[in-house]
Amino acid sequence: MFDFSFAASIFPQLAVAAITTVFVTIASFLFALVAGIPLLLLRRSRWQIVSQTTTAVVDFIRCTPILVQLYFLYFAMPEFGVRLSPLATGLLVFSVHYGCYMSEVYRAGLEAVPRGQWDACVALSLPRVETYRSIVLPQMIYPIIPAAGNYLVHLFKETPLLASISVVEMMFVSAEIGADRFRYLEPITLCGLLFLIMSIAAAGLIRTAEFFYGRHWRRAW
Repeated sequence: MFDFSFAASIFPQLAVAAITTVFVTIASFLFALVAGIPLLLLRRSRWQIVSQTTTAVVDFIRCTPILVQLYFLYFAMPEFGVRLSPLATGLLVFSVHYGCYMSEVYRAGLEAVPRGQWDACVALSLPRVETYRSIVLPQMIYPIIPAAGNYLVHLFKETPLLASISVVEMMFVSAEIGADRFRYLEPITLCGLLFLIMSIAAAGLIRTAEFFYGRHWRRAW
């Protein structure tokens, strides 16, 4: 049976671990948003060698599991002199992995802008910077928001993988409590509920951003 008093006694430990989970998720997501921009630019480079190499790297990272990447960076790379803390390893792997996904999201948003918009900017002799700032970006952002939001929610659900390299996040603490007290029902249930609350909050935040930007976008156009 579910022991509510035991659940209440371990909740503070899980709440502290939840801070690490939220930090890793938000920091990795912000880094991924930034990392996706140079990857997009490199992929659209006029030099084929640059664009093809970037495409190959992005596809390789996207098509290999995050757990394998975590293990490789944390356990294998020290053989080559690269040693990172568990938290730094997790941040780096998540940021690069989801940065590759975000580069694809940016590319999809950029290619969604009608070709006629680009032609009109050229016909009006608009500077390239002004073209992107006033014409392209406002049309790119609206379809990007829901896709980016999906990856934010997905990032929350990927953080338990960090327990495999000893990052003290919620899943790690839940497993420790279960092994120490020989009770897994309460810690795992609380861990799942906290992840559910975080994911719902993140999804609500993205819907709010989509609503307000969508209203501004429709008014502007």
